[in-house]
Amino acid sequence: MFNPFVKSSQRLNARCVLICSVPPNKTEKSIDSKTNPRYIKNLRKIVRECVVKDWLHKDPFIAYKLKEKKSDRTYLTEFEFSAIREKHFPIARLDQIKDIFLFSCYTGLSYIDIFNLTLQNIMIGIDGEKWINTNRQKTDSSSRVPLLPPALAIIAKYANFPEIVNRNKLLPVPSNQKVNAYLKEIGACAGISKELTFHMARHTFATTVTLNNGIPMESVSKMLGHTKIQTTQIYAKILDKKVSTDMNELRSIYSLGESKCKSSEAG
Repeated sequence: MFNPFVKSSQRLNARCVLICSVPPNKTEKSIDSKTNPRYIKNLRKIVRECVVKDWLHKDPFIAYKLKEKKSDRTYLTEFEFSAIREKHFPIARLDQIKDIFLFSCYTGLSYIDIFNLTLQNIMIGIDGEKWINTNRQKTDSSSRVPLLPPALAIIAKYANFPEIVNRNKLLPVPSNQKVNAYLKEIGACAGISKELTFHMARHTFATTVTLNNGIPMESVSKMLGHTKIQTTQIYAKILDKKVSTDMNELRSIYSLGESKCKSSEAG
């Protein structure tokens, strides 16, 4: 007679083997190359727990090497950032999206984090200036960002908007779909060849606005709400200006060394 309790471990073992026998890179749905590894990692954790509890005889992932595609950190250069900043839009909806995009460039906050901001998220920092104090929705990590003058000007501009007053919002933020659709228009009008997306603003904050202006890596990491500084270091690797600065320092050392050699030879 079939006994579901006696056979439970065998059935679980068979199911896990069946699931894990499916090639990890094959899928019936369109899952992008960044999401797929996360699914595999989560499945891997479950499988390892099954092995520990003797529900699986061995780990089917033991010889599998996870291939993660490096994230593309596309950002705006100083020239491109200035082009958007200085572009005037007579159409109200485009002007509004431009301001929200720039606010993200000045704070490093993602779309959903700006959408969730209220007046209660504004605090007075240790320097006596206004800061944003919030928790990132993605990681629940703390993010405290001093507000630059252009960001404060954007907040003041929309302070009396009905949406701000009635819904206790800091900024009038439409849906993510609308925002990214309007950003395409903004990019085209400003002569930006890159496909403008809202998340590009966060990358721009990390690179063009902060690291390019000498803000220390640790401070940028804290403002971005990164749990690991290695995540922030990715931005430093893509900056030509930092490479140029570092090499100029090295060039000066070697130039100094050569001049000393020549002077000693002359003596």
